[in-house]
Amino acid sequence: MPVYKDETMNSWYVSKRYTSWDGKSKRKVKRGFKTKKAAQEYERSFIAKESQELDMTFGDFVEVYMKDLNPRLKENTIHTKENIIYNQIVPYFENKKINNIKPNHIVEWQNEMLAFRSKSGEPYSPCYLKTLHNQLSAIFNHAVRYYELKTNPAKLAGSMGKEKGKEIKFWTKEEYLKFSEALNDRDLVFHAFEILYWCGLRIGELLALTPSDFDFEKSTIKIDKSYQRLKCKDIITTPKTEKSNRTVKMPSFLKKKMKDLLSRLYKLEGNSRIFAITKSCLHGQMSRGCKRSGVKKIRIHGLRHSHVSLLIEMGFDAVSIADRVGHESIDITYRYAHMFPTKQDNIAESLNIERETISSVTTNTNNKQKLEVRS
Repeated sequence: MPVYKDETMNSWYVSKRYTSWDGKSKRKVKRGFKTKKAAQEYERSFIAKESQELDMTFGDFVEVYMKDLNPRLKENTIHTKENIIYNQIVPYFENKKINNIKPNHIVEWQNEMLAFRSKSGEPYSPCYLKTLHNQLSAIFNHAVRYYELKTNPAKLAGSMGKEKGKEIKFWTKEEYLKFSEALNDRDLVFHAFEILYWCGLRIGELLALTPSDFDFEKSTIKIDKSYQRLKCKDIITTPKTEKSNRTVKMPSFLKKKMKDLLSRLYKLEGNSRIFAITKSCLHGQMSRGCKRSGVKKIRIHGLRHSHVSLLIEMGFDAVSIADRVGHESIDITYRYAHMFPTKQDNIAESLNIERETISSVTTNTNNKQKLEVRS
């Protein structure tokens, strides 16, 4: 075995020539192991990963998985996946051989997740449990698709939790107006909430806006980026989905407000962020506004739901709403179906009218044919 003792440093090291997955011959040297066993374990793990053999631990395969995905995903998506995988999944499966993990092991892990209780006695939400299982299943799917693992044990075990989370909470127009009045003493924050409510933007889209995104002649806002704060760094990425790249038309009163705001932010350059505030700041101001106005507390994302509900109340169809907020129309129809009850009534009534029209035409035709026969 290519494991050696470094007498000078009184430690062990690995020096190994190996053939990587792409057929190239390489050498790996790793020093500083306190014991021979630790050096041998590192060598076994390293060679398994580099040769892409599935006779490796789950923890080692996760490193392969993340390495494969990193060039394909946005930084905030990677951050979210890593948080779930390394905190909730790897600790349980880390030292198990990935090709030896069976459906019963998945069920045991699910039971641990279902039994979890926070310090305040709260379990994981059904939506979060579903997310946990989906992340685990995605790892095994990757092994099946690209590294010849025979089956996905997470798929065989079945899922847990539920796709839909809690009921969507939103404000009526009257509730929002009460809330906004309570924040008119905070100029920048007030305008941020105005855009969130009247244009239906996501919070990341709002925080990425620059003066150059506004066209006051056309009364539009261009949405082509999103802001995230990750690991103490400001990150600007493309929007959440391809559909999210869009141009939103502002109502005239909002156009006037934003034009006035930008004229007063005289040091702001064309590509500088207008709302140079944090998400936590907006959360804090939202709590303050709710307390001062007396309206029920909702999430900031609830302002987006509020915008959609307002458009539904105003009679706009799902396709038009989806284009405005950057959704697929089927998503709007599915998520907000309970808010379209009059549409079902209209459909039924239209079908009644269509049926009566056909019956009337058929009756008139038959009567005409009888008259022609008699004559």
